[in-house]
Amino acid sequence: MKRGITYVIGHKNPDTDSVCSAIAYARLRALQGLANVEPARAGDLNRQTEFVLDTLEVPRPKLLLDVYPRVRDVIRDEVVTIAGNAPLSEALGLFHAHNIRLLPVIDDDRRPLGLLVLKKVSEKFLVPSREAEIRRVTTSPDSIRQCLKATAVHLVDEGKVEDLDLYVGAMATATFRDKVAPLDARRIVLITGDRESIQRVGVDAGVRVLVVTGSLPIADDIIETGRKNGVTILSTPFDTATSTWLTRLSTPVSCLIGKDFPCVGLADRLDDLRLKLLHSSDPGAVVLDNEGRVAAVATKSTLLTPSPIKLVLVDHNELSQAVPGADKVEISEVVDHHRLGNFHTDQPIRFINQPLGSTCTVVAGLYRQAGITPDAATAGLMLSGLLSDTVILRSPTTTVLDRDFAAWLAELSGLDPQEYGRRLFASGSALRSYPSLRHLLLADFKEYQAGARGFGVGQVEVVSFHEFHAMKEDLAAELAKLKEERNLDTAGLLVTDIVQETSLLLALGGKEFPYVVGYPQLEENLYELKGVLSRKKQLVPHLLRVLEA
Repeated sequence: MKRGITYVIGHKNPDTDSVCSAIAYARLRALQGLANVEPARAGDLNRQTEFVLDTLEVPRPKLLLDVYPRVRDVIRDEVVTIAGNAPLSEALGLFHAHNIRLLPVIDDDRRPLGLLVLKKVSEKFLVPSREAEIRRVTTSPDSIRQCLKATAVHLVDEGKVEDLDLYVGAMATATFRDKVAPLDARRIVLITGDRESIQRVGVDAGVRVLVVTGSLPIADDIIETGRKNGVTILSTPFDTATSTWLTRLSTPVSCLIGKDFPCVGLADRLDDLRLKLLHSSDPGAVVLDNEGRVAAVATKSTLLTPSPIKLVLVDHNELSQAVPGADKVEISEVVDHHRLGNFHTDQPIRFINQPLGSTCTVVAGLYRQAGITPDAATAGLMLSGLLSDTVILRSPTTTVLDRDFAAWLAELSGLDPQEYGRRLFASGSALRSYPSLRHLLLADFKEYQAGARGFGVGQVEVVSFHEFHAMKEDLAAELAKLKEERNLDTAGLLVTDIVQETSLLLALGGKEFPYVVGYPQLEENLYELKGVLSRKKQLVPHLLRVLEA
């Protein structure tokens, strides 16, 4: 089981408030004693956030493309394996010593040959139904030698694996001679003690293997006859009964496995493992590393092992906005300032949601509440997120507490809110500086549900609409592609001029959209939103009402 880790992470297409609150809150929880907590992000950083982290000399948080539980997260590090040429007796010893039911069978390069299942082996060897099945053993002279800890007096084709029949020379010589006379001697493994007459019958007939038990002496003439007739002769310290039992367990394990067995990779999702186990007769699967070598065994009980990853969600509380796979791991906390979405958990969690201008304001309040003063860089992070989300305290989402904490954080960080805020927005205001139109649209894009209708809105801040007007046709074409790809009823981009404190909405919806949106239409797909600065407080609530209606 891997060591647990808690990631503090914001929404997909993270903005400055999302990233800065994640870093600041992870630092707070670490100071409060939460072990192994790290900030993370669920997407690429926008240019404004990069400016903040570079200015404050704060490392970029880890990028998590998803948090789906993976096989590597829940398997044990140690794995017991067995070589393909090892006898079954060795496998049974491993089953017992390690209290396991499955053994990966490997070649010399640790690549899988198959999966040995204790239950299937037991059924084959411990519950035979016919005498022929009791006698038959698939083995080689060398495998018998290994099982019996025997000394090889003479070996013939010792590595050749064959179907042989097991006989014990415990009857009268004449009776035994009559018994084996009609048989194919080259299929016989003869086990006997110091019965020279029985031994001679065996070597005269040319049996495949003669095993003499108890480390008893073997006459020279018997050895010589055996050599001439191609008989493998072994001397074992075990008694006849033990030798007979062990010889039945001398089958190389490579002979007991099927060619088809379930395999998964370390990076495969647990859901993939679940499907394979549900559709397989085997109780487990072999886990392979990146080079195709055996790394572990996964069973159905592996599926019950909790993921070591826990999440603290900041700046969102809807799974549609969360990092993919968030619904498959434990969410232990939420710190947010948005409306409540479709979020639920199996157990009670810490849920903090306040109607403030930014999540960074909420986190700053938690620092003050805990009696912990953030260092200058952390205070600068929270001030950055606060100024970004409140448009330098001009947005209608700005509260008295936002202003109070902005002054507190400014003092701790040594940054002037107005001067720093202007530099902050200037760093991300050039539309053509984005790598592509798609990056521009997705830099701060969020999806919502209005009844049965899905819609998504991105937002960018500019200091003039001039550049946007030159790009709006290309942006509309890219927005149409995004709308179709994500199966949205409406897709839009809110372009906010922070100098004039007004916005334009480029939006593509259904035929009825221009009539229900309620904003003045300047031209096709373009609407004027005077005085609108906040997507969260002004635009999204309005769209939820009109689209649901």
